[in-house]
Amino acid sequence: MLTTNYVPGTPNWLDLGAPDVDAAVDFYSAVFGWTFQSAGPEAGGYGFFQLDGKTIGAVGPCTGEGASPAWTAYFQTPDADAVLKSVEQAGGSVRVPPMDVFTAGRLAQFTDPAGAEFAVWQPGDVRGLETVMEPNALCWTELYTTDAAAAKDFYRSVFSWTYQDMPMGGDMVYSIVSSPGGGQGDDTGQGGIMQLPKENLEAGSTSEWHPYFGVTDCDATFAAATGNGATVLIPPSDAPGVGRLAMLKDPAGAPFAVIKGDPTMT
Repeated sequence: MLTTNYVPGTPNWLDLGAPDVDAAVDFYSAVFGWTFQSAGPEAGGYGFFQLDGKTIGAVGPCTGEGASPAWTAYFQTPDADAVLKSVEQAGGSVRVPPMDVFTAGRLAQFTDPAGAEFAVWQPGDVRGLETVMEPNALCWTELYTTDAAAAKDFYRSVFSWTYQDMPMGGDMVYSIVSSPGGGQGDDTGQGGIMQLPKENLEAGSTSEWHPYFGVTDCDATFAAATGNGATVLIPPSDAPGVGRLAMLKDPAGAPFAVIKGDPTMT
């Protein structure tokens, strides 16, 4: 399970690139009750989503030519420059080379060999998200990929991740991700990797990371999201032994999921 005891390879930051920050704030405030705190005039419109005064994510304008609205998962590292070398050696590419964010920390953004974008955060004054695994906060990260085997090899090389493969019926396998030293006790799962099914590939789906937010009522949150302009990817569905989940795109097109229940339960 996710914790704020961040060790290398675990999710420690999450931000949304949005074409209209004010509209994004209005949507997520209506759905999750988040508030917004600007990072200041020097931050270019970037700011923090908060819940009960604690940071649970961030949002800023889409950057880069042709950038699509999306949530970006950041993984902890003590050395962003070393990750850059590992990414390149493993066949990934660099979108944003390591850079200091004032005294908050150091970030870098990458693309894995199958096209999924991700990032790393090297903490400075800001260790990472202040709340996870609470209602309306991040509780899971998930990769849909066009090549699960290659993705698992890549992230194993970059972050030393290990995997527990869970059969899902037919040829489908869900791989639960763990980082060395991550989680609590025997519960070290922090996310999942899943091969995109053939029908999704034929429909043009591409590799992407997306967040799951824990909720107390999946159907009510789903209704709030769709009522405020979200589009449906997966309607509320029961996953035996996991919980009740739904996947949506926010009004600008950024995918995210909600779940009632512990997504690391088996």
